Amino acid sequence: MHPLDKATQLTAGDASMPMTDTDLAEFYAYPSRPPTGVVLRANMVGSIDGVATVDGRSGGLGGPGDKQLFMVLRALSDAVVVGARTAFAEGYGPVQPHAGLADLRLRSGQAPTAKLVLLSSSLAIPTEDPLLTDPGTVVATCSRAPADARSRLIDAGAQLIDCGDERVDPAAVTRHLADIGAWRVLCEGGPSLLGSLVAAGLLDELCVTVSPLLTAGAGKHITTGDGTTRPMRRMHVLGDDEDYLYVRWVREQH
Repeated sequence: MHPLDKATQLTAGDASMPMTDTDLAEFYAYPSRPPTGVVLRANMVGSIDGVATVDGRSGGLGGPGDKQLFMVLRALSDAVVVGARTAFAEGYGPVQPHAGLADLRLRSGQAPTAKLVLLSSSLAIPTEDPLLTDPGTVVATCSRAPADARSRLIDAGAQLIDCGDERVDPAAVTRHLADIGAWRVLCEGGPSLLGSLVAAGLLDELCVTVSPLLTAGAGKHITTGDGTTRPMRRMHVLGDDEDYLYVRWVREQH
């Protein structure tokens, strides 16, 4: 049985319910667009003790249910934002269409797939990777990124946008996405990027898959940063028959 075929909404007691992709799309539907800006959601997987990677990658923590949710969250978004280092370490490819949710995207006025936005201040990116030249990929960098690296990537066919001076400014990235109508934004990490979003007060939602593993802290926390704290409110918790938990947290409104 697929882990999310019988998920339990733990906040509503012990009642079981099927979790198809359509069900998950309803559970994780974006709220209405704010008057200005974007709705910025992050999706991370972590161990019971809060570590984001095993042997340097997040893949060792996930399972079939986490992969299903990963694909659904991408299918709901207009743009997927991720640190370039994370994308290449995890072996990212272009964002693929989700056949089961194609009609939902059409009704929502969305493109068939989300844009992929790679963040890199250094532009230390391999030009031979096909991800770089995919039409749906944009590299968000800063105006003072190394000129030789910038020229190398442009010559290779990459699309670059400047979002900041000394380093990539996440707020400038979100402003750019808002300007082009890509307001449903999904961040997939890594921990440093997520920490910068928390510190800047930009994060509206955090979706966390809690893997049933203890790692004794042998890896990065799901966020790294300056220790900023932000109050969040639990929207829902889902559980599956492989002991994974899927928690959706939303920004606490004051």
